[in-house]
Amino acid sequence: MHIAFGGQCVAFLLLFANCCFAAERPNVIVILTDDQGAVDAGSYGAEDLTTPAVDALAARGVRFTQFYAAAPVCSPSRAGLLTGRYPWRVGVPNNAVAGPSEEINNLAGLENKGGLHDEAVTLAEIYSDAGYRTAHIGKWHLGHGEGSKPLDQGFGFSFGHMCGCIDNYAHFFYWNGPNRHDLWQDNVRVHMPGKFFPDLMVDKAAEFIGEESDQPFFMYFACNAPHYPYQGDAKWLKHYSELPFPRSLYAAFLSTLDERVGRLLTLLEEKGIREDTIVVYQSDNGHSTEERAHFGGGSAGPYRGAKFSLFEGGIRLPAIISWPGHLPEGVVREQVSHACDWAPTLLQLCNIQTSVKNLDGHSLVEVLQDEGAASPHDAVHWDVGRQWAVRQGPWKLIYKVRATAGPKLEKEDQEWFLANIDEDPGESKNYASTEPEVVKRLQRVRKTMRAAEN
Repeated sequence: MHIAFGGQCVAFLLLFANCCFAAERPNVIVILTDDQGAVDAGSYGAEDLTTPAVDALAARGVRFTQFYAAAPVCSPSRAGLLTGRYPWRVGVPNNAVAGPSEEINNLAGLENKGGLHDEAVTLAEIYSDAGYRTAHIGKWHLGHGEGSKPLDQGFGFSFGHMCGCIDNYAHFFYWNGPNRHDLWQDNVRVHMPGKFFPDLMVDKAAEFIGEESDQPFFMYFACNAPHYPYQGDAKWLKHYSELPFPRSLYAAFLSTLDERVGRLLTLLEEKGIREDTIVVYQSDNGHSTEERAHFGGGSAGPYRGAKFSLFEGGIRLPAIISWPGHLPEGVVREQVSHACDWAPTLLQLCNIQTSVKNLDGHSLVEVLQDEGAASPHDAVHWDVGRQWAVRQGPWKLIYKVRATAGPKLEKEDQEWFLANIDEDPGESKNYASTEPEVVKRLQRVRKTMRAAEN
């Protein structure tokens, strides 16, 4: 497969790659956490959390402070990251449907239930075509119908659960009855009752990385923590016992996750391949305030909103990239960046000349190398359910606003909300009535973007 680089200059890509990066193609691990709050890591300002692995990753990499998920909810966020395209363009405008129990029990040959289009091109497919071994480990939640499963989307190995969450010991999906078992390896149900799922993820990652092969690898390590159910290690529950509920439960599960991330990074060190491996770390959306998450536990810090909301707290998230010896270390980038940017960025760093046609993401390589580089985005867009939003420069316009956390929305703020992120990152003031020309301009930007879809 050779698809033209959407909006990227291939000649520059090749020149830059040949001059600045090793000739050998690096391994890539994308670590995606689930429902991690916007400031929930020590390196992001949390003073009540213990997150040494993530903080060490930031110390050996580039940490973003205005990084946006592709959506404020799981499935479309993941679709954007894996394809480099806005999620509604690849068949995932909202969460993929779980499907009734008889369908989940018969995984092969299912009708597509709101998952990735079979014609969507994922990073796994591109890396596979480039000679990489590919693995999905962890949560999928991108459809379990024909054409949507991991093995259909370029992954040579898959281990994990297909729906949005599982009990980490029983491996059952309990949240949309009837209850059903949801643990699979390469489309075959596997039973491992009593084994802690985050540990299983690290074990499977170790097996995959440890395989004898001359090929580099691409691994999508999609954690299901700190998403509910909060099931942290006993030692972390004790560690956080003085924190208020439910922060204590959430914190314990987050540190439990961080410890597994640390084990994964230690594995790379022990194998002697840390400097040959690019590691990306990102949360999929903001923290949950659902009843099943005890109405909270995570934190968006100064930002308004949480999961499901297009306020900053739902989409502005921790994001780090680390490649010791090749990228700057211990630095911060404030440029507006987006989950769709990982696809062109990683492909450029790996000197891979193929990519998805008409990418919505843009390479961040210049930003990584130069703190003074401009954001590659003129505007970024979100569209989920009835909500949509567009940010251009300091202005962000939200339509059909959903708060999910923070101050209750006034009636006049529920239809249109215009925020100036530079002046008011907490989105406490609605400028829609006082800046009508900005509203109209952003509406035109949105209309132009949707009119250009194909």
